[in-house]
Amino acid sequence: MDSDNRLGAFLRARRELARPENFGMSGGGQRRVAGLRREEIALLAGVSADYYVRLEQGRDKHPSEQVIVALARVFALDDEGTAHLRELARPAVRRPRTPRRPERVGPGLRQLLDAWPHTPALVLGKYLDVLVANPLAEAVNSCSVPGVNQVRMVFLDPEARDLYPDWPAVAADTVASLRATAGTDLDDPRLTELVGELSLKSEQFRQLWARHDVRVKTAGIKRFRNPMVGELTLSYETFAVNGAPGQLLIAYHAEPGSASGRSLALLGSLIADDKVSDERRAAVPPRAAKRKG
Repeated sequence: MDSDNRLGAFLRARRELARPENFGMSGGGQRRVAGLRREEIALLAGVSADYYVRLEQGRDKHPSEQVIVALARVFALDDEGTAHLRELARPAVRRPRTPRRPERVGPGLRQLLDAWPHTPALVLGKYLDVLVANPLAEAVNSCSVPGVNQVRMVFLDPEARDLYPDWPAVAADTVASLRATAGTDLDDPRLTELVGELSLKSEQFRQLWARHDVRVKTAGIKRFRNPMVGELTLSYETFAVNGAPGQLLIAYHAEPGSASGRSLALLGSLIADDKVSDERRAAVPPRAAKRKG
């Protein structure tokens, strides 16, 4: 987890991903390292090679804002990546650990999701556990069933590759989102357990985690293969849950008048019919049901 030298691990990962040709440097077979050399990064960032080496090795962990901006430019970091780099460069504050409590969703938020019968919606916890989901979200995506950890399912459940036509992109976004929600608190026992399990069981996860990509879930488009109505292309929006740090409310919607919109409406009607049938069966007294049989 590189918990003792988080800044160095991040810089090393981004350096190895940097392509020499993007900076007018030859790649060739003479390079012994992936990406750029340390002295090349130092030259591009306008710092001494010795100073950059100290940053990667963890002998200097608190670069100035000017150096952070220069490194972010060299590594082509977006706003989220730059904010993450800035956070890694801050002095670590050790806080006493409190016993971990189960993440819970407030009753008001549960009622809100249930009041959206035509909108798939769910709440994710800090570790991308599905804490609550409405029936349409569960019907759209088996990764959105309460109790499921989405990171574990994406990488360890073969069904996920059938569910997501764009599985490689979904996998990369899932890992980057986990890093974003974890922030710099990589000593968290639950996170350590989850990352350790996935690193042992999935080569793809291990490679993606080593990239140190950071992306907060905000909005986007996701495709699903649904066993009842076929392929769905849905947009999603995410909202931070006030008073519950790390929790995200995610709501999906289809383009009005689109094939996916019609399929989503059909799926909603199918699960509504199933619910009505279940309620009718439950309302029939056992003896009456036996006489009908």
